[in-house]
Amino acid sequence: MIKDPHATAAALLPLVGGPANVTSVAHCMTRLRLGLADRSRVDDEALRAVPGVLGVVEDGASYQVVLGPGVVGRVTAAFETLLAAGGTRTADDRADGDERNGDGEAGGKTAGADDASVTPAVTPAADTTVAPAADTADALARRGAELKARQKARNATPLKTVLRRVADIFVPLIPALIGCGIVAGIAGLLTNLRWLPGLTPALTALSSAFMALIAVFVGHNTAREFGGTPVLGGAVAAVVVYPGVAKVTAFGTALAPGQGGVLGALAAAVLGTYVEKWCRARLPGTLDVLLTPTLTVLVSGLLTLYVLMYAAGEVATAIGTAADWLLTTTGALAGLILGGLFLPLVMLGLHQALIPIHTTLIEQQGHTVLLPVLAMAGAGQVGAAAAVYVRLRHDTSLRTTIRSALPAGLLGVGEPLIYGVSLPLGRPFLTACVGGAAGGAFVGLFAMLGTEVGATAIGPSGWALFPLLAGGGWAVTAGVYGGGLLTGYAVGFLATYFFGLPDGAGRPVCDPEKHEPRPADRPGPRPASPR
Repeated sequence: MIKDPHATAAALLPLVGGPANVTSVAHCMTRLRLGLADRSRVDDEALRAVPGVLGVVEDGASYQVVLGPGVVGRVTAAFETLLAAGGTRTADDRADGDERNGDGEAGGKTAGADDASVTPAVTPAADTTVAPAADTADALARRGAELKARQKARNATPLKTVLRRVADIFVPLIPALIGCGIVAGIAGLLTNLRWLPGLTPALTALSSAFMALIAVFVGHNTAREFGGTPVLGGAVAAVVVYPGVAKVTAFGTALAPGQGGVLGALAAAVLGTYVEKWCRARLPGTLDVLLTPTLTVLVSGLLTLYVLMYAAGEVATAIGTAADWLLTTTGALAGLILGGLFLPLVMLGLHQALIPIHTTLIEQQGHTVLLPVLAMAGAGQVGAAAAVYVRLRHDTSLRTTIRSALPAGLLGVGEPLIYGVSLPLGRPFLTACVGGAAGGAFVGLFAMLGTEVGATAIGPSGWALFPLLAGGGWAVTAGVYGGGLLTGYAVGFLATYFFGLPDGAGRPVCDPEKHEPRPADRPGPRPASPR
């Protein structure tokens, strides 16, 4: 738990190379995302040992420090403050400061070990029950880092680069989606209870206003991500939600405000960015100021009205129909597949393609029915980690890692358990997927029986998703979702306990009387990368 975000930010800055090495700063629900000039200046091990750091992830162009929900925003603000102050110093001053801070951190690694969830700097105790070095948390963390490095190389494809850019468009919108989703839940609860009838219309307006204008924000972020002028992207995308489009006819059909939703706004802003770049490359400076914005809005706006809104509307409608059919018709099977494959999708970077799908469903139906099913993958992960904790009772350093990471895992932050425990061990990652599949099948089964479980926002998972649940009555929806979590915990635990670890893994690794190692009793786990 981070008590002083300023101290955490001060500890992180020199370990990522100092102010001169940081080119951009952003954050999502759980991670501080940094753009770095020189990746080699980062001290990964020292970063993992900083108290409150749950792990580090390198994804494409960004270096991400996992801090957890609620904490990351405060640390990011403090980090940006330090960057602004550090930017006024000379390079020599920064170098001196970095050296001093680095020395200070060197003495603090052990003190922060218990708080680091992925790779705490734990020194094995000098007794006879400590596991061999190959099986300590540090060794597993190194295996996890190697697997991440290999996965990063596989992820360097054009498709996954595009998916990461799409994710960067929608991730900044998540806080507003969460806030509005919770307000919508409160409004719905008050309406069902018939309490405060004078207040519920105001709450409904507050929760609905952002969704009514989300296309503008998507256009703004899209233009910024693709190198255009953000306000022009927002202006082009705004036509999607303008009430006056009802007077426009495309393909013989009158358009409806909001038709195409976020997908139409995304396409419109991308088109506007390319039109803007084309104009700026060809128009002289005196005409550029007047003609480039005009042509950008005019050309891309007309194409949006007469082509993109209609096409995106058809795609969005198909997504909603497919999601409903998937769970109401093949719910248990669909939940089994989605819950079981979500962790591998995260590893492959393909989960980012789901963000605009979730947003489209929320925009259309008020909630996404896919997120609660996918959240079961985290439940399987928690169950698997608990089984490893019980079986490897003599591996004190690994148990320390699991103890630190489990609270975050229960709240839906799975990276520390994935990269610090299950993935380096190999088989526990697969048995965690089995637990996720079981939880997904549970939720999907109830969808087939008529109890739909949805989420009014994206981002939170695990227990943190309860306030955002929607569907039938909240109590029934929460009961089904909670049952899915318990199923995922239980199946993930049992599958890992009986099939996820080598035989003899829970025995002492040394003879308690002779203090001699018995390696045959505890073969080291083999790292495996799921295909």
